[in-house]
Amino acid sequence: MRASRRIRSGFHFTWMMIALILILILPFALAVGLSYKSGLLFQEGGGLGMLFSSDWRPQAGHFGFMPFIVSSLWVTLIAILLAGPVCILSAINLTYYAHRHVSKVMQIVIDILAGIPSVVYGVWGILVLVPLVSHTLGPLFGHEGSGYSLLTGGLVLAVMIVPFILNILLELFRTVPPDLIDASLSVGATKWQTIKRVVLKKTMPGILSSISLGISRAFGETIAVLMVVGNVIKIPKSIFDPAYPLPALIANNYGEMLSIPRYDSALMFAAMILFVIILIFNILARRIIRGSEKYI
Repeated sequence: MRASRRIRSGFHFTWMMIALILILILPFALAVGLSYKSGLLFQEGGGLGMLFSSDWRPQAGHFGFMPFIVSSLWVTLIAILLAGPVCILSAINLTYYAHRHVSKVMQIVIDILAGIPSVVYGVWGILVLVPLVSHTLGPLFGHEGSGYSLLTGGLVLAVMIVPFILNILLELFRTVPPDLIDASLSVGATKWQTIKRVVLKKTMPGILSSISLGISRAFGETIAVLMVVGNVIKIPKSIFDPAYPLPALIANNYGEMLSIPRYDSALMFAAMILFVIILIFNILARRIIRGSEKYI
């Protein structure tokens, strides 16, 4: 009987370790594959100077990635600045203030939002947000344009990542021990003071983790963003200017450019840039999260 248990235990331990090793190998495999595919760009005279160049003329062999990098960073920053506070305040309200029936209804709404395809968000952005930015928000700030802009892309992206971040925050706030909240209330603190000084402090590492995951998710969103951001190859100087993020560059050009080896390599290098940006961001976010844990 004991031998049988040891065999079963060893078997389960083995397949779990194999699964863990596969997960650990996957990022390295992605990095190696992208490096190999983008190697031709460097073999034929490309260099890291492409990262800081704005000259994008593939027919002439010039691949400047700066407009795409700046566009990706800006559209993601706009999205997280809009979605982050909304998610945190909504999660607090649904957990500590709203009636349980409201919370149940909102959970259904959140799940529906999370399941809507990206292209539907893109169509909604074209029908609603593009005219809103073009006819209302743009003129309000003295800018005339088509409405296809960084701001429109950021708004669509913010709506897309709200259910993703909000679901994590709701589960996070529910893990706070009720005794901890009751202890704060028993010494005279108000409900809002308890939330600010107890709940938010206790859950700060988790809040930062959810925001960082939302940013990582936002970096890679493609279809909805490319439908509303304008796809103009230039460095945007205003949130009302059109832009061209890295995922949109890859999605728009990859299929038809497979027959041009250097262009294909440039698109793989764009994917490599996106991979490295997300990797660096996650490393920095992890360091910030660990630093915040010391103050709990």
